[in-house]
Amino acid sequence: MSEQPLDGWFIERFDREGSAIGLKVHEKLHDEVTPWQHLEVYATETYGNLMVLDGCVMLTDRDNFLYHEMIAHPALFTHADPKRVVIIGGGDCGTLREVLRHPGVEKVTQIDIDEAVTRAAERFFPQLTESNHDPRAELLFADGVQWVDDCPEGSVDVLIIDSTDPVGPAEGLFQQDFLARCQRLLREGGVMVQQSESPLYHSGSIIRDLRTAMTQAGFDSVATLVFPQPTYPSGWWSVTLAGKHCPADRFREAAARDRAFATEYYSEAQHFAALTLPPFMTRLLAD
Repeated sequence: MSEQPLDGWFIERFDREGSAIGLKVHEKLHDEVTPWQHLEVYATETYGNLMVLDGCVMLTDRDNFLYHEMIAHPALFTHADPKRVVIIGGGDCGTLREVLRHPGVEKVTQIDIDEAVTRAAERFFPQLTESNHDPRAELLFADGVQWVDDCPEGSVDVLIIDSTDPVGPAEGLFQQDFLARCQRLLREGGVMVQQSESPLYHSGSIIRDLRTAMTQAGFDSVATLVFPQPTYPSGWWSVTLAGKHCPADRFREAAARDRAFATEYYSEAQHFAALTLPPFMTRLLAD
């Protein structure tokens, strides 16, 4: 939950964890109640613009590259030859931009339930939406769960679940029956990736449960990657990959090293590092 800016500070509290994050702000740029959620944008002193959904920090200008690069590039370099990519969620379009950096990708369909998020991103985070008019991009504003149900089986190479926390509109995206439908729409050798919350706070709950649900949904390989994310709970975040007859903990190392585009965080070395989980996390995931 969050508080109204107090003495120029936006505060998001994590009551269960007994912690909070604060960003000094000087102006509220946008305030909108959409059919799905409460959307706010602030101008901060040191992190650029800040997007908030239902009181939770979604992204800032300063550190969004960490999340967007790590939810996109590991999955695409894990797949042998990704051509057809689908993004569920991702309304700010930063993940879409990263996917479209891969020249071999032929089509990317993004399905987000709330068009207002994309319109706010176009206005306040234009650098994230610069690829929206790429001829390979298709933006749909619809229910991602229903779209997966309607998608032909075996038609997607990489599926990216770029959702908010597993509450409200995003709750269904973490359920086993939805993950099983995702597994069916992937081609052989397909890869799915889902944001999976904080390693410090959620290794023994959300991350572990998601990995179990992915395995029970029919995926034969699962791997969690960790990386810094200063403005998210605990300052540390994760994504979890699942492979359909594709090892989730292996990737095209030479292609990652020799990639034809610049990144701010992702690299071959960072991919290896993100796969190396600390002992406490390994223990919690095994419980």
